[in-house]
Amino acid sequence: MEPNDPSSRPVLVLDFGAQYVQLIARRVRERHAFARIVRHDITPERVRELNPLALILSGGPRSVYEPGAPHCDPELFRMGIPTLGICYGMQLATEVLGGKVKGSTARGEYGRAECRILDPAEPLFRDVPRESIVWMSHGDQVHDAGSDFVPLAVTSTCPVAAAKHKSLPFYGMQFHPEVSHTAYGSLMLGNFLDRVCGNPKLWTMEAFIERSIEQISARVGPNERVVCGLSGGVDSAVCAALLAKALGPRVVCVFVDTGLLRAGERVAVAEEFGSRTSAELRVVDAADRFLAALEGVTEPQEKRRRIGHTFIDVFKDEAKSISGAHFLAQGTLYPDVIESGGEPDGPTATIKIHHNVGGLPEELGFELIEPLRDLFKDEVRRLGLELGLPDSLVWRHPFPGPGLAVRCLGEVTAPRLEVLRQADAIFLDELKIAGLDRQVAQAFAVLLPIQSVGVMGDARTYEDVIAIRSVDTEDFMTADWSRLPHDLLARTSTRIINSVKGVNRVVYDVTSKPPGTIEWE
Repeated sequence: MEPNDPSSRPVLVLDFGAQYVQLIARRVRERHAFARIVRHDITPERVRELNPLALILSGGPRSVYEPGAPHCDPELFRMGIPTLGICYGMQLATEVLGGKVKGSTARGEYGRAECRILDPAEPLFRDVPRESIVWMSHGDQVHDAGSDFVPLAVTSTCPVAAAKHKSLPFYGMQFHPEVSHTAYGSLMLGNFLDRVCGNPKLWTMEAFIERSIEQISARVGPNERVVCGLSGGVDSAVCAALLAKALGPRVVCVFVDTGLLRAGERVAVAEEFGSRTSAELRVVDAADRFLAALEGVTEPQEKRRRIGHTFIDVFKDEAKSISGAHFLAQGTLYPDVIESGGEPDGPTATIKIHHNVGGLPEELGFELIEPLRDLFKDEVRRLGLELGLPDSLVWRHPFPGPGLAVRCLGEVTAPRLEVLRQADAIFLDELKIAGLDRQVAQAFAVLLPIQSVGVMGDARTYEDVIAIRSVDTEDFMTADWSRLPHDLLARTSTRIINSVKGVNRVVYDVTSKPPGTIEWE
């Protein structure tokens, strides 16, 4: 890799099963270092090939002394690479390097704890107050650090809340610096990267754009074109805008109006995207084909299957008319790559099969281009702003590939979709009026396949029920329901019932993920 390549010396985050592993990587990137999540048993040989700036060992749900608990190769600690162990990662390194870990007699620490730094001159804690709040989540802890470790911090029940090795470049934290509940966690991670590792701070959106344009231009020949499926969501829009920056009108964006879109989506895409890039935009009206395919279907997976097949057919028909098209672009993101097992050094087996545009690359014989595959969602939004896309497009809430079909529970028909579309638009409008549309991660309405009894104008009604859902999340792997103001919920309910014909009841979904999912189908 070239010296100015922002990913030339990555920070490798070894995944020991932590729920916060993606958050660790995101926090590192916020400090302008490129983080990549890798399997916990990555070999020393592979680590040498990757030439990392640092290693970070994540937390995990196991006990290091349990049979079968995940371990890394002990040689990693002796390679001279600056290493930070977090929670389980600290315990593992301490156990390997001569210390002792056991279950806490106080049943562990969970939640906020007051941490006291023993040596404020330590580089790891530069500019951090002597006492501050940290976030703990552990049943085990370092009982005896051994003679080769220096304790750096304590809490009331944890005598080794942070430590460093006397001769090896290893630091450990029993608490979680990556979560926002640790008051100075970001600063601590920054101190590790900047003061311990000598972070050159090459990971910026400006550098990413420059490097991506070079790679795209080198791969796509001067007479070749790239087809990009534009959905109206932020990922595909940013993907297309980046390609257009590199290739101009040789990028052909195909926007398929499935009839399953949010209110005003088709017009917004044409105006917001089409006027701001040099890419060619083609809009295909295929609502009738999708509704015909969904007629009488109520089972969620069958809905998805039929929508996927119909989309492929429609897209293929349009792609055939694009001369010189050899590449298909998809807005695949880094979490998609991780969850689909698509990363050679990745930490997981396949969690879900990732597909942005069905099986189109194989169906059409196209080569696949995924220029966003190294980015998290928040980075994609920053990239979109750098590329000049409008806030209204960049901050649009995520939208499922099958569209409103999986929010229209039961049979999907044009009248039911219109009811849902109107209710959804009202909810999003009320969030915007309240200034909360960017504070929540995703919000939408769901049309339920039931009717309820009501009284309207002294008459008995038997009409549809709308559920509204809003979630807060860092990474969409887990999520909690948004604690929206009661007045906002009341206004939303009143507007929907008074404005949307056929609805007499509105309910609010207060289910977290897990056990629920964000979408209802």
